[in-house]
Amino acid sequence: MTAGLTTHVLDTSREGPAEGVDVTLSRLDDGEREQVTAATTNHDGRVDEPLLDEDEIAAGTYELVFDVGTYYREGPAESSFLDEVPVRFVVADPDEHYHVPLLLSPGGYTTYRGS
Repeated sequence: MTAGLTTHVLDTSREGPAEGVDVTLSRLDDGEREQVTAATTNHDGRVDEPLLDEDEIAAGTYELVFDVGTYYREGPAESSFLDEVPVRFVVADPDEHYHVPLLLSPGGYTTYRGS
């Protein structure tokens, strides 16, 4: 797999992909936050293009913010304990691929570095 950054959102309460989750990627540098890109998950729970491709990814600290509150209010549940899920991580080697899945339910979440 080529270098870059991707994500995938699965709704464990529905046992399937979470379509329509807005995702924002920011880079954090010396306490400053700069939005890099934003996307929405498709029918497979993925964004259509890498959030960062091999030419864009650089070493540093990043944060993905998943708008799960809107997803649940407008979709499979009337409410959610969660509103936004921030996932802050470090890209140590920009020559590697970084995949950040989010396993989601109205009351909790899990994330990890995928492959």
